[in-house]
Amino acid sequence: MSTATALAHPNIALIKYWGNRDDALRIPSNGSISMNLDGLSTRTTVSFQPSLPFDELIINGREVTGKGLERVSDILDLVRAQAGIKDKAEVISENNFPSGAGIASSAAAFAALALASSHAAGWTPSEEQLSRLARRGSGSACRSIPAGFVEWRAGTCDEDSFAVSIAPPEHWDLADCIAIVHAGHKKTGSTEGHHIAGTSPLQSARVADAPRRLDICREAILRRDFDALAHIIELDSDMMHAVMQTSNPPLLYWQAATVEIFHAVRDWRASGLAVAYTVDAGPNVHVICPREVQKEMEHRLREIPGVQDVLLAKVGGATRMNG
Repeated sequence: MSTATALAHPNIALIKYWGNRDDALRIPSNGSISMNLDGLSTRTTVSFQPSLPFDELIINGREVTGKGLERVSDILDLVRAQAGIKDKAEVISENNFPSGAGIASSAAAFAALALASSHAAGWTPSEEQLSRLARRGSGSACRSIPAGFVEWRAGTCDEDSFAVSIAPPEHWDLADCIAIVHAGHKKTGSTEGHHIAGTSPLQSARVADAPRRLDICREAILRRDFDALAHIIELDSDMMHAVMQTSNPPLLYWQAATVEIFHAVRDWRASGLAVAYTVDAGPNVHVICPREVQKEMEHRLREIPGVQDVLLAKVGGATRMNG
């Protein structure tokens, strides 16, 4: 029996990934940029055992079967092929934040799975190989592998689609104040959403303009230009949700409180506060700000009707071995 444990952070996309060129390999329609979220984490232990008749998956103390287990087994199969082993595995994973609610739980989960399973199997991949492996389980998981501020180079095939760090966590002391307006699982997951992105007449325009938005966002991060960052990440988030809302079938993840937060954030920024919003595939709003104002932001967000909780995160490091 060989066992390994890894810890990974979710990430918040500043320039979004939505839609695939290749669904099976999760090759994205456009590149994306994100930051890892320290303080939120998934801890995953993988144990390859000769006596197991099939793979087993336990998430937050509950056994998972069906499609969830199949996605994990697909990654384990890739690892087994690399390592030249056939043993089945027990996978035990725990999150310290809500799953399936638009806080990139699958990104953290598959990043941790990729590292833990490869080490347990005796295979030591490079960061690029690990990012490519994590991508096969959940596209955004490839961005949780490197540290800090991360860019996913879209590529055109398995070999050239992976994520790299563009700045370390200490480069810019930002915070993510995540306003939870609904902590339950969303009805339509991101995987299904990527399948139908192309049914929106707006998707082609969003993808065509992505290189421009990536350049602006990358430069804003490197220069620590918050005003430029705020405008481009809100535009990009709004464009992705416009695609979702005009897909067939349409996806409307927002709740009333989601929109209230949008208005509040823009009012706060107009009054001189450095603050911006972005929303992944879910109703919960990520409010980005310099860390010195995160307590003020948390207080203000908690006063908005419909906000159930506020999670705080700073810029996080790479996926790493844990124990």
